[in-house]
Amino acid sequence: MPRDQHGHLTPGRISAQRPVSASIARPEYVGKAAPAPYDGGDLYDADEIEAIRRSSRIASDAITAVGEAIRPGITTDQLDVVAHEYVTSHGAYPSTLGYRGFPKSVCTSVNEVICHGIPDDTVLVDGDIVNIDITAFQEGVHGDTNRTFVVGEGSAAAVDLVERTREALNRGIKAVAPGRQVNVIGRAIEVYAKRFGYGVVHDYTGHGVGRAFHSGLIIPHYDAPQYDDVMEVGMVFTIEPMLTLGGTEADIWPDDWTVTTRDKSLTAQFEHTLVVTERGAEVLTTY
Repeated sequence: MPRDQHGHLTPGRISAQRPVSASIARPEYVGKAAPAPYDGGDLYDADEIEAIRRSSRIASDAITAVGEAIRPGITTDQLDVVAHEYVTSHGAYPSTLGYRGFPKSVCTSVNEVICHGIPDDTVLVDGDIVNIDITAFQEGVHGDTNRTFVVGEGSAAAVDLVERTREALNRGIKAVAPGRQVNVIGRAIEVYAKRFGYGVVHDYTGHGVGRAFHSGLIIPHYDAPQYDDVMEVGMVFTIEPMLTLGGTEADIWPDDWTVTTRDKSLTAQFEHTLVVTERGAEVLTTY
């Protein structure tokens, strides 16, 4: 089991990349070192929004399938199998697979891993928390979502962190309205998180999504007035707060993906893809 003597995660063994049928359309970046520059904007018409909704639903339902498989004794690589098979069996491409060289179809971020954990032979044990992040690409658009699960019986601190991170996402969504700057989202999240003394990760943010996996639009999860893009009806983006039980300083593993809290404190995350409407926001990655 790839953990050290303190129970903290260490890199595990990564299995071979799983194949995707040639009949499934790939994002343009697959097989390349990086995506092509994107300048298509973040506003979408009704037909495009419906396509993003369909991709988003595949991603969300795939997470539900993975969640049903989570239990003590399963490996994160086995969870990748569930995610990969669900997404591809529904005619979609798992967006992380081949994105800037990422080797798997889902990110599995356990305990102190903030984000971008690579599925491997790590065995989940009772009391772990694990974030499952899945994006599906279909009809030329991506839908992106994640949820954090408690494995077996978690501590009160872990359960509270998970539930309060879910609520932090809800608070961020409620702040969405046309005419407002995107920084109000982070302000709402940070005010809520600080009630419990949680750390709010700054270095990883929400983003524009749809025609591009990451459009360049930044959605902060903290009070950041420098991000002053104004929300408009038809704008599509993610909100995905990452909260910790301790500090927010981070380390990145040699794989150049796995991000952990430096103090090894637990961290949780939830994410939705949404569209700005005249009345606020509509979540596209419903479950």
